[in-house]
Amino acid sequence: MKVSETILGQAHGKDVVAYTLTNPNGISLTAMTYGATITELIMPDKNGKSENVILAMDSLDDYVTHRPYYGATIGRIAGRIAKGSFDLDGKRHQLIVNEEENQLHGGPAGLDTHVWDAEIEASADEASIHFTTTDADGANGYPGTLSVTVSYTLTAENEWKIDYRATTDQPTLFNPTNHVYFNLSGDINKPILQHELQLNSAVFAELGDGNLPTGALLPAEGTPFDFRDGGKLAIAAEQSHPQTQKVAGFDHPFLLQHDTGKPDAVLSDAESGRSVKMYTDQDCVVIFMHNGAIDKYTIAGSPVIQYAGITLETQALPDAINQEGFGDIVLRPGEVYSAETIYKFEVQA
Repeated sequence: MKVSETILGQAHGKDVVAYTLTNPNGISLTAMTYGATITELIMPDKNGKSENVILAMDSLDDYVTHRPYYGATIGRIAGRIAKGSFDLDGKRHQLIVNEEENQLHGGPAGLDTHVWDAEIEASADEASIHFTTTDADGANGYPGTLSVTVSYTLTAENEWKIDYRATTDQPTLFNPTNHVYFNLSGDINKPILQHELQLNSAVFAELGDGNLPTGALLPAEGTPFDFRDGGKLAIAAEQSHPQTQKVAGFDHPFLLQHDTGKPDAVLSDAESGRSVKMYTDQDCVVIFMHNGAIDKYTIAGSPVIQYAGITLETQALPDAINQEGFGDIVLRPGEVYSAETIYKFEVQA
């Protein structure tokens, strides 16, 4: 496995370094210390043409200025916390809000804004970037000093593994994710509506005001949310359903069934022949289809189109601390948070 590094510039007075891992099959992964963010995932298509299959900004300054979340490590809490507040052990905590009255993706100075430390580990079969950071007690309103490690590993079997570990010195919340957007066509000006999705989920979370979960878990059967047998993403954008109409597609959490030996999700693009299989030990995946166009910044000189990419954000259900039955996202002293997600890339001729 090959490893290289480049200094991209500075953020918060620290050098930001990008590391590129390359396997023998022509797949390479680049991630930088700003936000522990993946910025490139280059893979060949069925004709041997290599392209970046994720959304990425043009420069470090663009990530810092616009905070698009593309490819970033999100935390302490992925998604929204209603009114930026929660009760923990009988105490009410008020977080710093950054989306109207709610907190989004960990607040205004979430983990995606940190300049992380990094170490490289490489062998013949795989190479890893081990990112580490510390989130101070009180950061964005959260209790406890949180120590986090996120490892990205590229294997000779064309897998990108994400491993999370975290500890705390006070009871706190932790529910991270990675906000990578896939566009397997390799062309960011081509919407992902013709991508096929197979998703091992029969239940999704209903969204209410502010795109927050209402607490209701709804059956997917008979709705545009049922992708157990596979289908084109155009279904989510074009079929009439109150929940898809609310956000012009998907921005929804899906509960995963975790059938042994089967991927939790498969995303594929017939035209390029590329596909990615997702495996995770997390309960949920949030699927967002970049439902709006963006003109406040450009990528490669072009505004970002509607449906430019799709996320497969593995995590616990959003706003779990405020929703009964959504799972436990409390991390306590003496505990070690651990989670893994694997994306496996394939090309079909």
